[in-house]
Amino acid sequence: MIVDLRTYTVPVGLLREFLSLYACEGLPVQARHLGEPIGWYTTEAGELGEVVHLWGYDDMADRERRRAALEADPAWLAYRGKASARGHVVRQVNSLLRKVDFDALQRAGLSHPSQQESS
Repeated sequence: MIVDLRTYTVPVGLLREFLSLYACEGLPVQARHLGEPIGWYTTEAGELGEVVHLWGYDDMADRERRRAALEADPAWLAYRGKASARGHVVRQVNSLLRKVDFDALQRAGLSHPSQQESS
């Protein structure tokens, strides 16, 4: 599984407007192509004005296919144009995360350092 973690920084005073426009116009078209998000969050402490959301994909090919369909959708392009014109996002950071398979590590014979014999 691949998780696409996205963090957007929204200008002071525009968070509610950003979320409202997204809920009405962005989320429906994204969900049509990407499925339901793993989660959407806003910061309560630390860097304020950040929106963090996570999307899950089977693998990189699945992500590329679904993202390409989204980027070709006129409704998505119209939403992005509105959000951009309103100055909703001043910074975007994306991270692609891969799930750790601890069972596979154990099957490969890797053990905890404290379980290894000392010489």
